[in-house]
Amino acid sequence: MGTEVYEGDCLNILRGLSTTTADLVYLDPPFCTQRRQSLSTRDRSKEFSFEDRWNSISHYASFLTERLKELHRILKPTGSIFFHCDKTASHVARLVMEEVFGARQFQSEIIWSYKRWSNSARKLLPAHQTILFYSKGPECKFNEILTDYSPTTNVDQILQRRSRDDSNKSVYARDRNGDVVYGGSKKGVPLSDVWEIPFLNPKAKERTGYPTQKPILLLERIIRLTTNEGDLVIDPFCGSGTTLVAAKLLGRSAIGIDISNEAVALTKQRLKEPVKTESALLMNGLDSYRNANGDAVSLLNGIPHIPVQRNNGIDAFLQETFEGVPIPVRVQRHGETLSDAAGTLYKAGKTKKARRMILIAVEDVPTLFDLGIPNEVEVVTSAALSIRRLIRHLNAEEKGFDETLESAE
Repeated sequence: MGTEVYEGDCLNILRGLSTTTADLVYLDPPFCTQRRQSLSTRDRSKEFSFEDRWNSISHYASFLTERLKELHRILKPTGSIFFHCDKTASHVARLVMEEVFGARQFQSEIIWSYKRWSNSARKLLPAHQTILFYSKGPECKFNEILTDYSPTTNVDQILQRRSRDDSNKSVYARDRNGDVVYGGSKKGVPLSDVWEIPFLNPKAKERTGYPTQKPILLLERIIRLTTNEGDLVIDPFCGSGTTLVAAKLLGRSAIGIDISNEAVALTKQRLKEPVKTESALLMNGLDSYRNANGDAVSLLNGIPHIPVQRNNGIDAFLQETFEGVPIPVRVQRHGETLSDAAGTLYKAGKTKKARRMILIAVEDVPTLFDLGIPNEVEVVTSAALSIRRLIRHLNAEEKGFDETLESAE
């Protein structure tokens, strides 16, 4: 089907769409702010605006209800709908969604959390919006999304197996010797209903100047969560076209509708050359609590692992286990001898009952007292150290060759 964009009142256009054809609906309608929404492009050459004034709350609710009934009709039985709102009229949105879709089809209230610039108002700074997630029926399509463990999580405890005691209380399982029993590798934590996705900053490449533009990363998450490739996504208030751009990038078909000819033109322009701003926050995570050795953990890129916080002896656990116990990994520190690094890892690893440990060597540090490497510790040479050793070897060979020539002369 591809991507289609229509100009006009979404109520009229939705009535022309076939029943039970859409897999996902995302709508970001007017929020009943009772003011004119406007914003200019970065170069001030163009202003986008729309009216968000209503005669009354009941007028606004009727407007939404009419359109939601059509959206309910065109959704497949396995389809879902995400209603984007804020504090202004989220209570109204919840009531009309309950009326049209039913309380039993409520799935989640998603909090989109972000950092904003401060203002001088004597009130709490608004830093979130709400997305109401409903399904059409009890068997809605849902794709699990896994996230990293919180920096405050004791990872080794997460990896431990649990059981029930005589009082049916969850406790950590132990073997006959009293040692902790591990449950094998963990995939991650299921996505929660609080999403920390940055708001588009004024200099973001994907920013268009449209007043209610949302980040592509937010729409991509919604689309991944409830659709598969080739599914149909509908946005009846498409505005700047973010939903359609995200759907196109993810291989979904999409229909966008907006009453503004300027919004439709902007959407079509963005679809020709989609631009997406990546988020350092999502790629790197929150740094406010993290203190894992970033340089050390970076050496494990490509190997499934879980970074460890607040542990000088262990930088990460591999997701693979040995004899049912996680494998701790440590990277040699600058100026630290290999035997000292191995000793620190061994001491920390033994407290976790580790049978095998991995030490990554990154430099050759001279020592007068070599204490050796414990049998449980496997030493792996980093690429950087291997290259430095190779260069020293080549230089030594060249120097020896030059000395041979000088003696021959």
